[in-house]
Amino acid sequence: MADKDAFITSIEAGYKTKGDYITMGSAMLEGETLTNALVKIPLKTLNRHGLIAGATGTGKTKTLQILAENLSDKGIPVLLMDLKGDLSGLAQPGDQNAGIDERHTKIGFPYQAKKFPLEILTLSEQGGVRLRATVSEFGPILLSRILDLTETQQGIVAVIFKYCDDNKLPLLDLKDFKKILQYATDQGKEEFQKSYGRVSTASTGAILRKIIQLEQQGADLFFGETSFDVNDLTRIDNQGRGIINVIRLTDIQDRPKLFSTFMMSLLAEVYDTFPEQGDSDRPELIIFIDEAHLIFNEASDALLDQIESIVKLIRSKGIGVYFVTQNPTDIPNAVLSQLGLKIQHALRAFTAKDRKAIKLTAENYPISEYYDTAEVLTSLGIGEALITALDEKGRPTPLAATMLRAPMSRMDILNDQELEELLNNSQLSQKYNEIVDRESAYEILTKKIEISQREEVQKQAKEEQSKQRRTSSRKSTRMNPVVKVLTSATFIRGVMGILKKVMR
Repeated sequence: MADKDAFITSIEAGYKTKGDYITMGSAMLEGETLTNALVKIPLKTLNRHGLIAGATGTGKTKTLQILAENLSDKGIPVLLMDLKGDLSGLAQPGDQNAGIDERHTKIGFPYQAKKFPLEILTLSEQGGVRLRATVSEFGPILLSRILDLTETQQGIVAVIFKYCDDNKLPLLDLKDFKKILQYATDQGKEEFQKSYGRVSTASTGAILRKIIQLEQQGADLFFGETSFDVNDLTRIDNQGRGIINVIRLTDIQDRPKLFSTFMMSLLAEVYDTFPEQGDSDRPELIIFIDEAHLIFNEASDALLDQIESIVKLIRSKGIGVYFVTQNPTDIPNAVLSQLGLKIQHALRAFTAKDRKAIKLTAENYPISEYYDTAEVLTSLGIGEALITALDEKGRPTPLAATMLRAPMSRMDILNDQELEELLNNSQLSQKYNEIVDRESAYEILTKKIEISQREEVQKQAKEEQSKQRRTSSRKSTRMNPVVKVLTSATFIRGVMGILKKVMR
């Protein structure tokens, strides 16, 4: 039997913090919740990224909700991906009941019901603030990686962007990009070849097919204007609470390419936009990526390298990225090794493959003299999780099986009336929901082609008229054969008449 006092001492020492923190719950040992053995996450280390993992139905979403609520209360804005549609309840206070009161009594502090400031965002035609980005903002490198292009095709994309920069052609949406690709190998072929080298029709055709695949997943709704300003993710309400931004993704679960495209665009834009923050006492923004395997399953090697680079570098901007998925093995090792906070809910060992995965998962956590990690992973109940974080000096905290606190907000979705009221009160919808389709590469090139075609028609018409005039002129200088015969006969008769007169 484990030494309870020694365990409590290790928890208190390991999770002791001088700065501000979030309380996740209280530690457990041998199935017993140890009141006031509180598991605390220092705000200072929340930009070191994290993982929330566990089987379906074990409480991952509620854990995400707990973190978002407490971050908001600390004045830290949050961005959540809502693929299942069950996070809108953050905008309403929770319902207190006997089960919640009992849980909090075991943990050691009372339950408090609360609602939080919420902004609903959307990538599709669902209600919410529309998220968009232009093709130009993606740039040739990121766009090529999203499309998984070959080296030759990437070179063509780079040339296309250079041509558009040189000729002041805005690349806003996908129809702009498709138009310039077609122009490069058709009407503008000579122009391109003269200034940028020959562009292969086979390569542009392959790129166009990749773009069409992206369009079929709804990307035409994402590319365009008005571009979303990522600084709007860091808003604070008039009570000093961070705004919780929830992206509704319930209708794109079967469109992982669009999801990964958006996520890479967002992370790249945040990294490029936010200033260096260094080692501060609190993060600037926390991003939770639910169903994270959708990104990694669809990612090429080049895109995985891009994700890994951003995860490594973005923490210096005060940004924490948290992946939510069923199993840690869904996350590439290069990314998993960068994650400071790990919250592991129960895993189920139904098959030999499951048991093997559990053993592998257990190896990702610090060795504990108080737990058989692999065994605990299969015995955790709903609302319980293994937690290890980083202390204020960046050292891993002791592994703690934790009875998690209950969310303060509603653990259910908003009804239609509540959701409509929330959308109507949005401070951002007026800024982003107007559809803008200003003149860009598509319109400019279309006009250029039309002018070129008119000039060609006019040129051909002039040439035809000139040809007809020349033909008519030549005809007028040639004598008609009949007239020629008659004229000759008249001439002969005239000559003969004169000769007859002379002979008389």
